[in-house]
Amino acid sequence: MIRIQNVAIYCALAFSAAAPAPAQTRQNQGPAVVSAPSYAVVAGQVVRAPLILDARIREVTKLDPDQARDVAPGRGRFYIVADVLALIRGNGAMPTRVAYVADIPLDSRGKAPKLKKQRVLLFARPVPGRADQIQLTGIDSQRNYLPETDALVRGITREAVAAGAPPAITGVGNAFHVPGSLPGEGETQIFLTTESNAPVSLQVIRRPGVNPRWSVSLGDIVDDSAGPPAVNTLLWYRLACGLPRRLSPEALESDDPESSRIAAEDYAMVLRALGPCA
Repeated sequence: MIRIQNVAIYCALAFSAAAPAPAQTRQNQGPAVVSAPSYAVVAGQVVRAPLILDARIREVTKLDPDQARDVAPGRGRFYIVADVLALIRGNGAMPTRVAYVADIPLDSRGKAPKLKKQRVLLFARPVPGRADQIQLTGIDSQRNYLPETDALVRGITREAVAAGAPPAITGVGNAFHVPGSLPGEGETQIFLTTESNAPVSLQVIRRPGVNPRWSVSLGDIVDDSAGPPAVNTLLWYRLACGLPRRLSPEALESDDPESSRIAAEDYAMVLRALGPCA
């Protein structure tokens, strides 16, 4: 059995990087609804978690109020011991049992749901020097196990660790529109900045009498035949959830107001085509 030792110090460690923002604090009140999360929600958790576990809860201990002073309203803080059923993502071997701290939604009476023996998916990072303890990456990083959620997590994990996986988008480097020889003809190039400095670009082709067609290219070679990404893929997530909501004037590389207007219009069209980051 893993015993609670120096739990006050461990609580500070476990939630130093996982505390909710004020908006999350207001939204995460009341008991959790057992339903499959969206692709974008799961993708956000997968890409931020170096460690993903399929586990079954073995022991649950509610922490004293002085060890849970920063808990969001409608939640309680618990020290949880779980048996590891499968390592979905992670480097190296895992112990058969791990411990962690989680802030769990309470019901209207202030009671926690029954957690013991519950199967869960955990998005976490290792605790340095403590192989038997993990740190959840966020306030909702313990998810109830559902077969469809498990399949989604594993699918996105395969996408995220694959060679050539699309990088995280950090912004727009520059954008410009080049008019064609015919009225209504032209091409817009939008070069993106990424966390890994890997090249990613958007291309919008305009032809007279037809709707603009856009595509995304990964790599140094621009391929305007690649087309847009399929919805609910990692590339779609990177773009839909990473692109800024508007093209800044600083990113436009043209002294021609009309070309700049078209480039901004094409960028807005791409955002509409991607849809919201749900």
